[in-house]
Amino acid sequence: MLGMVHDNAIPDQVHVFLSNVISDWNGQAGFESGRLNHYLAGVINLRIVLFALFCLLSVNISANDAIKRGITSGLYRLAPELEITGISRTPVDGLYQVIVGPDVIYMTADGNFVLKGDLIDINQRRNLTESVRAVNRAALLGGIRDEDYIEFRGNESRHTLYVFTDIDCGYCRKLHQDMPELNARGISVRYLAYPRAGSGSGSAIEMAYVWCAKDRQVALTRAKSNRRIDAVKCDNPVAEQYALGKQIGVRGTPAIYTETGRVIPGYMPPDRLLRQISH
Repeated sequence: MLGMVHDNAIPDQVHVFLSNVISDWNGQAGFESGRLNHYLAGVINLRIVLFALFCLLSVNISANDAIKRGITSGLYRLAPELEITGISRTPVDGLYQVIVGPDVIYMTADGNFVLKGDLIDINQRRNLTESVRAVNRAALLGGIRDEDYIEFRGNESRHTLYVFTDIDCGYCRKLHQDMPELNARGISVRYLAYPRAGSGSGSAIEMAYVWCAKDRQVALTRAKSNRRIDAVKCDNPVAEQYALGKQIGVRGTPAIYTETGRVIPGYMPPDRLLRQISH
């Protein structure tokens, strides 16, 4: 606990500085001693305040370091392969938000207790955890290179969706059939590959052909219609996008996300989809 800071806590260098100031000012004609005393008192008080703030900051940094060590040590005991990318306080005393990749968990400062789930602010009727997840997803999706997704751009595009898709998925095909109407309503769709059977499956190989095609839009449309496409090979992002989907938490297709990282719950007709993303 910090004690009272008195004048004698001011370093000797400060007194030397003040003495020099007095000597300099005493030589100036017309300087009022009352103003000088008032100024010096202000300087001394300012030095005291700065010293106290320095002490408080040092204590705060030490406390934060201790919390970081406790949480890092606790998570390492539980799952050493996980990497913490952020630690912050929550509105709940003693509970800290811990970012692990795109996911969010909660831990106590000593690292002995961990909670995985959603933290809901009842007064604001807001899912605090999902808000953080959305920010993390948006950062990951925003990092995808333009040449790595297949985009069907909307007329006067007002909304952009990222869609993890599989060529064999029934609702993925249904969504693709809606593409002309979605584009006409100003919705752009950026497709990412997510072969549900895995990155080494037949679907993954077929999707690699799509991503290597000269006209990828045509190739994707043909593949989703069970029509043959040329077996063209190239360096492609299919495996990388499948891994990204796993990281983000894709569990089925079509997995739809807005640019802000918000989840759209599966396929829905164009009217309903537009209302959902406009909300």
